[in-house]
Amino acid sequence: MDFKYDIIVIGAGHAGCEAATAAANMGSKTLLITMDMNKIGQMSCNPAVGGIAKGQIVREIDALGGHMGIVTDRSAIQFRMLNRSKGPATVKELVIENGTITGLKSALGIEFHAKCVVLTAGTFLSGLMHFGKTKLVGGRISEPASFGITEHLKSLGFITDRMKTGTPCRIDGRSIDFTGMTEQKGDIDFHKFSFLEESKRELKQMSCWITSTNDKTHDELRKGLADSPLYNGQIKSIGPRYCPSIETKIITFADKHSHQLFLEPEGVDSQEYYLNGFSSSLPLQTQIAAIHTIAGLENAQLFRPGYAIEYDFFDPTQLKHTLETKRIKNLFFAGQINGTTGYEEAGGQGLIAGINAHINCHGGDGFTLARNEAYIGVLIDDLVTKGVDEPYRMFTSRAEYRLLLRQDDADVRLTERGYAIGLATKSRHDQLLDKKEKQVILTDFLKNTSIKPAEINSFLVSKDSSELKHGCKLSDLVLRPQITILDLATVVPALSEKINETGIKKEEIVEATEVLLKYEGYIEREKLIAEKLLRLEHINILGRIDYTNIHSLSTEARQKLSRIEPETIGQASRIPGISPSDVNILLVMMGR
Repeated sequence: MDFKYDIIVIGAGHAGCEAATAAANMGSKTLLITMDMNKIGQMSCNPAVGGIAKGQIVREIDALGGHMGIVTDRSAIQFRMLNRSKGPATVKELVIENGTITGLKSALGIEFHAKCVVLTAGTFLSGLMHFGKTKLVGGRISEPASFGITEHLKSLGFITDRMKTGTPCRIDGRSIDFTGMTEQKGDIDFHKFSFLEESKRELKQMSCWITSTNDKTHDELRKGLADSPLYNGQIKSIGPRYCPSIETKIITFADKHSHQLFLEPEGVDSQEYYLNGFSSSLPLQTQIAAIHTIAGLENAQLFRPGYAIEYDFFDPTQLKHTLETKRIKNLFFAGQINGTTGYEEAGGQGLIAGINAHINCHGGDGFTLARNEAYIGVLIDDLVTKGVDEPYRMFTSRAEYRLLLRQDDADVRLTERGYAIGLATKSRHDQLLDKKEKQVILTDFLKNTSIKPAEINSFLVSKDSSELKHGCKLSDLVLRPQITILDLATVVPALSEKINETGIKKEEIVEATEVLLKYEGYIEREKLIAEKLLRLEHINILGRIDYTNIHSLSTEARQKLSRIEPETIGQASRIPGISPSDVNILLVMMGR
């Protein structure tokens, strides 16, 4: 058997799946290594994809030609618009020659050769699970951890540390009394994760259910705090601030008498429910006693308890923006081993790592995304520039250009780029061109079609919007917060006809057109600001300045610039501790 490949991806979680798929679809001979082929793309932490900023990442993955959106559409059992990664590895050693990776050795002693290797080991590097005072070695429940890789990379000079994450219990749905809970139904509309017309929402849509903790719940939890690995010194690693355990909530928010919980179904044919908001590493009996005080869960039977897991990660400032390591050529890191948390963040990194691994094998310029192009660009720039002091989660607040990074236009921003590198298909690109053409037609119609007060005033009154005194263009009415294009189409026959001409994806085209019209001025202003700041991104300083000898820089600036080695003035300006005066000194140096 031929064990020679262009690219080997270690780990088949969300990062690994996107990396391997991207590399293979671009033409590289690719090997994906995982311990259990039944757990590829396993959603071990929770059953959900999407959320604030995370939904945009999935759409960006899809726009570039990735697969998370397509798979999610086909497997999702509830879609809900908000605000209107982890596969195990069986590798024990990386083979490195003259500072370049050339392959790896598996736990079975088999040597595989490759031009590039992408490491996406998730929570499996030296994984340790905590159930109260009980500790079990593993990457997730019933699955072994991976040892050897961290130690090998540390011996090569890589900086590593430990992080902690957690998961709630899983409950048997047959033991839940849903009558004591609030039903949360999904949205039945046109929204989905993939822009592709052929991507369908296929499965029966199921409800989630809302309940909450109470004072009795908190009393039961407090009884077990002495055995909590989070508070008895057993766990010393960094945990997620934005997704705290239930025991952390009752201590941090001691004045609160309840915390909202969501019961989420794991599948159409499964009785398993995920108790979102109740992540815990307390002993099993403490978890059961507390859960039985919650409305609807008085007789709940657990399939498995919640637990915490500690694992190794690598300081992401050791990476380039392509996610190739600075120390070892052709070795890429993606996913939770870079200090992130979340399937979407992992998938976005995996896609970029897979693309660049292919480019390294076959030639071409590195593929990166700017902060004004994609949330994936914000994510990676934050990681490689600032590093992490807790598990990194993407939020819209992390982006300077939120109006430019909308979920409705990820294809407009990125599909051309994905098509140019051979990842996005011609069919996907043709669909984008068709969408853009129809948006122009609809926009021109709205901007050039007038309406008289007598034709529209009764409708405006029904929408609590002020009446017209004079005629105006339809686009002027769209600017009103209470009015949508589809609203106007119900009373303007010519508009309804024009919308029907847009074809089978008319809802998405109408929505995208409406966003552009309503926020046109703000969007253009944000584009101008982005263009001004982007000038600093074109001043390359990598390897051109010896920071240790520039004594006009602060000591902190010299240390951080030397450690991170920013590629551009723009990246240098975003390093924590680098002041505007430091940036000006660098600009003067480059001028010289």
